[in-house]
Amino acid sequence: MSLKAEVPPGRWVPWLVIGLWLVLAVVMVPLSGKLSSVTTDKAVDTLPAGAESTKVAVLEDSLPGGEDNTFVFVYHRAGGLTGADRATIERHHNTLAGRYPPKAAAGEDDEGPATRLSTDGKAMMFTLDVSTTYGAPEAIVGPLRDAAKDRPTGLELDVTGPAAIDGDMDAVFDGIDLQVFLTTIIVVTVLLILTYRSPVLWFVPLVAVGAAALTAMATVYLLVKGFGIVVNDQNSALLTILVFGVGTDYALLLIARYREALHHHENVRVAMVHALRGAAPAIVASAATVVAGLLCLLVADLNSTSGLGPIGAAGILCALAAMLTLFPAVLVVLGRRIFWPAIPRFSTAAQDKAGLWGRLGTGINRRRWVATLGSLGVLGVLAIGLTGNTGALREQDQFLSAPESVTGFTVLRRHFPELGGQPMTIYTRPAYQERVVDIAERTPGVAEAVPGKAVGGWAEISVFPTDAPDTAAEYDTIKRVRTGVHGVFGAQAIVGGPSAENLDTEVTTRRDEKRVIPLVLAVVLIVLGLLLRAIVAPLVLMATVIISFAAAFGGSVFVFDTILGFKGIDSSVPLLAFLFLVALGVDYNIFLASRAREETVRLGSREGMLKALTATGGVITSAGLVLAATFAVLATLPLVMLVEVGFLVAFGVLLDALLVRSVLVPALTLLIGRRIWWPSPLSRPAAGPPTDRHTLADEEEPALQG
Repeated sequence: MSLKAEVPPGRWVPWLVIGLWLVLAVVMVPLSGKLSSVTTDKAVDTLPAGAESTKVAVLEDSLPGGEDNTFVFVYHRAGGLTGADRATIERHHNTLAGRYPPKAAAGEDDEGPATRLSTDGKAMMFTLDVSTTYGAPEAIVGPLRDAAKDRPTGLELDVTGPAAIDGDMDAVFDGIDLQVFLTTIIVVTVLLILTYRSPVLWFVPLVAVGAAALTAMATVYLLVKGFGIVVNDQNSALLTILVFGVGTDYALLLIARYREALHHHENVRVAMVHALRGAAPAIVASAATVVAGLLCLLVADLNSTSGLGPIGAAGILCALAAMLTLFPAVLVVLGRRIFWPAIPRFSTAAQDKAGLWGRLGTGINRRRWVATLGSLGVLGVLAIGLTGNTGALREQDQFLSAPESVTGFTVLRRHFPELGGQPMTIYTRPAYQERVVDIAERTPGVAEAVPGKAVGGWAEISVFPTDAPDTAAEYDTIKRVRTGVHGVFGAQAIVGGPSAENLDTEVTTRRDEKRVIPLVLAVVLIVLGLLLRAIVAPLVLMATVIISFAAAFGGSVFVFDTILGFKGIDSSVPLLAFLFLVALGVDYNIFLASRAREETVRLGSREGMLKALTATGGVITSAGLVLAATFAVLATLPLVMLVEVGFLVAFGVLLDALLVRSVLVPALTLLIGRRIWWPSPLSRPAAGPPTDRHTLADEEEPALQG
């Protein structure tokens, strides 16, 4: 029906909105570029303050001389070291020890030489502790490797150790924000062009989402400066992905409603008002669900995890604000011509076309049980993959292409099996140092314990485990050492170091999962209940999302283990994937269910669901493809953890959009019938429209339709 007589909003309103965003951009864009200056990946900032390894890191940083970066130089020759090789190694050690005083090598004491020769005569090593006053690991590791380049032909060198691994890890993240930002823009641009097949329309949502992303970066920078929120490089990359993925989804949904309204309203401002009335409630509910889920992370102990809560929430809110204000304002100013060449024309004729999604809905309605059981069967088969390798990923296995610091550990273990683990650091009161060293050395799994400097009321001890880094055996050794030294009354001994930090991270993450996951489920369920004003529908939708998550995780584990050959799952991946897939997966169900409820008021539950599937099928599928593609950008980065998160979330989003929302949810809704809306009035025949009352038998006996 035409509403030409309806009074449109003033022409000045869109221009006012655009003007306000331009003013905001002047303030926020300069701040967005400062976000990288406040990101940190230091353990002391990531781990909870109560973790024992955090206490060690804080103590190292506070003692005179500052914290040391430990590098391990491993020289090796397949045919055995020559005299010239050994002389070169000694010269390198002396040069580097003089260049980076006051500490030279951990092995340099009255008991033996600073360098150590392997029993097979094929390798020699020394360690170098470099004070952080000389710079961060990523700034030091390059010059150290360059300083040891002048060596005899055939003598190979790997610079490894905890600091070298940190340096190589930081190199992976160097420039990652810009890389993710540009790659995401390219991916979203291509998908928008393919979706709209228009040479100009794609540019409008891209500009709006870009404005949202820059505003989000500036907002997060202000949160860090004002409230001390921890932002690491991983969370910074996820912020960009979230804003672009979710913002583009909102744009697709609003454009679909707007295009539909343009057929019924001649004035573009009136059409946009009706489009916002139809799309905004679902978009706001979607944003509220994701924000609520993200804020649940605040209960996590791991600072990097809890920090993602307000960071992600700020990004979603900025995307919501931009796509419900700036984006529609620009569309209204540009008018219908922005859709060229497929410009939607005003017409009083009916525009409803069943198309592919109408035919799919008809098929599901005829074979409800087949659609339900078939969907559950596919998801169940994928979930079998959970029986694969879901063990924790070691730090050395985090790289897609192993850098020198990782290959060096392999060489170290081959020639010095007794020193193949990452050293633990113990701090104790000086009077108890000798006793703590004795207890540590007698602990099973320890190769040796070396007393170090005593300063500031604390004495340092380096403990070398026999097992490979970040293995269950090494973690057991760390636990035994902690138990032993804690028993020395008055020593106040604390145990840290890189592997201890990884152990504490894993333990904290597992504890956080038990806190966050139930809370996310409860919060999302409450939001769904308030939106749909029902109990049964939210429970059904949550059940489908949980099943979809299990299937996505299982299928991804199979890919990681069998196809890509990853050595495990990073400890942070399950919680992040669960959060994104539950919060974002529910989005598509929200878009479908809210439209179904709207149509049920007019048509009844069966016809309402079929109408909703027909109306939203194309746009939600497009939104799912865009969101999956944006998360897939993470899979282009050279770090296993980001590849795992990117692939898992992208795969899960596609499952939700293409199978769960398109087939399983409609089939279950048709099976349950009007009772899906219990206890709202829509669940009662007398309250429904005539179609519900006259086709009650059809809804009471859905099994016959299978």
